Amino acid sequence: MKREAWKHFDFWLFGAVVILCIFGIAMIRSAIAGNEGLEEQVNRQIIFVVIGIAVMLGVGLVDYHYWASLSRLMYAVIIALLFIVYIVGVASFGATRWIQAGLVNIQPSELAKVVMILVLADWFNRHKEDAKDLRWVFRSLAVIGAVVIWIVLQPNLSNTIVLLVLWFALLWLAGLPMKYILLFAAAGILIAVLVFPFLEPYQQQRIITFAFPDPNARHGNSYNVDQALVTIGSGGLFGQGYGHSTQVQLRFLKVRHTDFIFSAMAAEFGFVGTVIVMGLILFVIFRCLRAVRLSSDLYGSLIAFGVAVLLTFQTAVNIGVNLNLIPVTGLTLPFVSYGGSSILSLTLGIGLVESVISRHKSLEF
Repeated sequence: MKREAWKHFDFWLFGAVVILCIFGIAMIRSAIAGNEGLEEQVNRQIIFVVIGIAVMLGVGLVDYHYWASLSRLMYAVIIALLFIVYIVGVASFGATRWIQAGLVNIQPSELAKVVMILVLADWFNRHKEDAKDLRWVFRSLAVIGAVVIWIVLQPNLSNTIVLLVLWFALLWLAGLPMKYILLFAAAGILIAVLVFPFLEPYQQQRIITFAFPDPNARHGNSYNVDQALVTIGSGGLFGQGYGHSTQVQLRFLKVRHTDFIFSAMAAEFGFVGTVIVMGLILFVIFRCLRAVRLSSDLYGSLIAFGVAVLLTFQTAVNIGVNLNLIPVTGLTLPFVSYGGSSILSLTLGIGLVESVISRHKSLEF
C-alpha cells in the first residue's frame, strides 16, 4: 500500500509547499534583521518547517480513513487543550492563546482548525443520509460550537471566524439546501451587529479604526496599516531587493514577520515577486481542490475542501489587512508568516490532502 501511496503522491503540491516554507524563512530573516530580540525566531521557524515537512510526508502515507476512528478522541483532546489555555495560558497582545511548552509557545486554536476539518468531515459523512433540514444544520453547529466557545473566551475573534467559515463551507459541500443560503447570510449580518458591543475593547477599536481612520495617528492599528501601504508602494514593480527595504530594515513597518509579512515581501520583491508567491499559494489551493474532485468518497472530499477553504480564507484575509481592505486581524499568510503552530497545522492539512490524493479513484492530471 505504501508503494501505491508514493506512486500517486502529489509531488507538485508537496514541492510548492516546501518552496513557500523556505521562502517564508528567508523573508522572516530579512524582516527581523538587526533585531537581536527576534533573531532566535528564524531558527525556530526552520525547526518547525523541518518538522512540518516530516508531518506532511508521514500523514500523507497514512490512509486518511484512519483518522475517522480517532475523530472523537481528537475532538476531546482539542477541547481539553483549549480549556487549559483558558486556565493557565500565556497572555500576549490582550489575549490568552498560548500554552508554554519549554522554549516555545503552542497555540491550540491553530491546531483546532485542522482537527475540526477532520471532525466535521467525519460527522457529515456519518450523517450524509439524514434529511438536510434545520435540525441537521444546528446539530452540526453544536459540534463546532463546543470548540468555538473556548476560542471566543481567549478572546480570538479571527480564529473564531475561520472555524465558522470552515463549518459553513463543509456544510455547503455536504448538501446544504440553497433555500438556507440567504437565511444564513441575513443571520450572519444580524449577529455581527449584535455582538459588536460585547467584543473586547481592542477588537472594537480595530473595527472603528478601519471605518474611521485617524490620519494623524502615530501608533496602533492605523499607524501599522498606513506603514504597510507605504511599504507595499515602495516596492514598485521589481522591489528594492532582498534585505534592502528601508521601511523594513529601519523598522517603520511593525509586526513585519507575522501579520504584515506580505508588505515586507512587496517592498523587497515588488509587484512581480508578490504575484509569483501568490501564484504559488493559488497553485497549492488548486491542487487541494483537485483532490476534492479525485476523492473516492465524501469524507475525503470534505477534508480536501476544508483545507482549500482554510488556505483561501487566510490568504485573502491576510492580504486584505495589508491592503487596508478589512480590519486588522491576527491571521498568518499561509506557509510564509512566522508561527510554529501555524506551520504545523497547515502542513498537517496538506498531509491529509496528500493522503486523499494518494488513494483517489483514478490517476488524473
